[in-house]
Amino acid sequence: MLLFADTADTNLLAELAETGLIDGCTTNPTLIAKSGRNMFEVIKEICDLIDGPVSAEVAAVDAVTMIKEGEKLAKIATNVVIKVPLTLEGLKATKELSSQGLMTNVTLCFSVNQALLAAKAGATFVSPFVGRLDDQGADGMQLIHDIRTLYDNYDFDTDILAASLRTPAHVQQAALAGADCATLPAQTFKDMFKHPLTDKGLETFLADWAKTGQSIL
Repeated sequence: MLLFADTADTNLLAELAETGLIDGCTTNPTLIAKSGRNMFEVIKEICDLIDGPVSAEVAAVDAVTMIKEGEKLAKIATNVVIKVPLTLEGLKATKELSSQGLMTNVTLCFSVNQALLAAKAGATFVSPFVGRLDDQGADGMQLIHDIRTLYDNYDFDTDILAASLRTPAHVQQAALAGADCATLPAQTFKDMFKHPLTDKGLETFLADWAKTGQSIL
């Protein structure tokens, strides 16, 4: 499963990229607003840091303007993915942008029917929001399972990009459910490395090694 960082903080992204384990990046208007910077500058910097897909979201609500914005964003770098909302207008824009050979990420997906339409529109990625569904009392992870079944039934090429993942458990469940990618906050990514038994085991190993008085270098 590919792991994407969900951030517009280029300093933080550079730190994560040093691990060699980040495959892409997703942004949205909220993250861009938090950065306090020019969107085009931020996306360009991110694309310089990350070789994989970088999602940049349109701001328009009508298909014609979404297409124009998408075409402009795609000129920033070859790995830009045009992010559009899962609305009728967004699907129209997805169909056109995809026909031009541009990568698209249809976001704010909350149902199997929406995921079906995104795939039929030719989306490169569809982003089901797990955490936000959980907030409403629904089972967000079940949606990942159901979309996986749907896409496998019909051999759709659209990748499932699990979004709104808030914990390492969410990432684990999304991977087991068959998500192709997951986008997660920096802290969630860092928490994936942690386990108390790993820390305890390392402490023991280091203490025992120190007793030998040896040095590898």
